[in-house]
Amino acid sequence: MADYLPGPDADYQAWVANFVTYANANLAALGLTAADMTPITTAQTAWNTGFAAHIAAKAAAQAAKQTKDENRAALTGNLRPLVRRLQASAVVSDAEKAALGITVAQQPGPIGPPTTAPICSIECGARLQHTLRFVDEQTPTRKAKPAGVLGVEIWNHVGNAPPTGEGDLRFVAVDTSAPFVLNYNSADGGKTAYYWMRWVSPTGERGPWGEQSQATIAA
Repeated sequence: MADYLPGPDADYQAWVANFVTYANANLAALGLTAADMTPITTAQTAWNTGFAAHIAAKAAAQAAKQTKDENRAALTGNLRPLVRRLQASAVVSDAEKAALGITVAQQPGPIGPPTTAPICSIECGARLQHTLRFVDEQTPTRKAKPAGVLGVEIWNHVGNAPPTGEGDLRFVAVDTSAPFVLNYNSADGGKTAYYWMRWVSPTGERGPWGEQSQATIAA
């Protein structure tokens, strides 16, 4: 059952005012005396005073917050140009910037060669076409390349026997995102394509070779 007393303070104040006014005007009909209403009116006076003080304080707080926000925006607007000057200055050291609490630009360190190898899978259902997909050996369930890697270097050898070493391989491409689609000539149909892959960094440093993968080229 819903409470007869309103929840919002302003509605509550109006409800109490109506209750007190009606009750005082109809004491005898309601079977009440003035003494019955004294605690009510006393508490009503205290409530009205407190509610008015609350409204005034709330309005003052909102005004103070607006003033605070405006002052902060003005201060920030003056700070940022000066900080940009300090950050660009040749006479301000990184230690001084750190002491001021402003951003110190970090110099990127060398990336270094990749340390892991790719794993290659081959889709070979289409005629004279292989679709190559690759993931990292340390995160085989994720498609993402290792950090600091540009892409995968793809080499292959087509023939009836696997390559005996790097000298038998032909460079295909550096691919930055799987899959990579490789099309063959009709003369290659029925032959086996052997693939070697390794990660390469943006500076051209190469990682170790992955395991050799192979598939027949559908004629």
